[in-house]
Amino acid sequence: MRSFLILAVGVATACVSAPRGSQQEPHSLFNGRDLSGWHVDVPADSNVRVRNPFIVRNGMLVTLGEPRGHLITDAIYRDYRLEVEYRFPAAPGNAGVLVHASTPRALYGMFPRSIEVQMEHGNAGDFWCILEDIRVPDMERRRGPPAEWGTTEGKARRILNLTDSSEKPLGQWNTLVIEAVGRSIRVWVNGDLVNEGTDATADHGQIALQSEGSEVEFRKLLLAPMTAQTITR
Repeated sequence: MRSFLILAVGVATACVSAPRGSQQEPHSLFNGRDLSGWHVDVPADSNVRVRNPFIVRNGMLVTLGEPRGHLITDAIYRDYRLEVEYRFPAAPGNAGVLVHASTPRALYGMFPRSIEVQMEHGNAGDFWCILEDIRVPDMERRRGPPAEWGTTEGKARRILNLTDSSEKPLGQWNTLVIEAVGRSIRVWVNGDLVNEGTDATADHGQIALQSEGSEVEFRKLLLAPMTAQTITR
């Protein structure tokens, strides 16, 4: 029988929001010392002693890749610019940044309801729809036949990015920028606009990082709200 373990629990109580067009100073989502402001959600068999796959090492936030799960912000955000600097230090791998995340373990008993911005080496900037959806130009070419589109198991959830040539060689640092404003999401990889979607089915939520089989180092997680007030849920 499969059961689930939550290594740490956080409560999301506030949503950063304000009139569009105003701007606050950016702030780091990672303090360089510990996982304050985040909680870890790792589904696992009950007869296995589960380690935390998210650690702090040499001032960096590191996902070890196993066991698989998510590091999720305690807070809920909307209308922001998120700048992420990351690298795969040892081997090409897989991970992602999930925006507008909400219900945990909503897909395959693992992934929270969200829109994933892919970080997989060679495919950075793809969208993956996880019980949320988004539209992009040239949708049929980038997602497949419309009859197959969907956000649940077995559906065409992947939306290809515009270029697979924007990433740096293995071991070098990449800069991933995500702007989530209203129901639009834009993504840059090392300065190249690699994806842009509109009409998303969510416009706010938590932010999550994946532990998905590969070690990934993060040295920057800088969020700049495009807002000027905090609204309590």
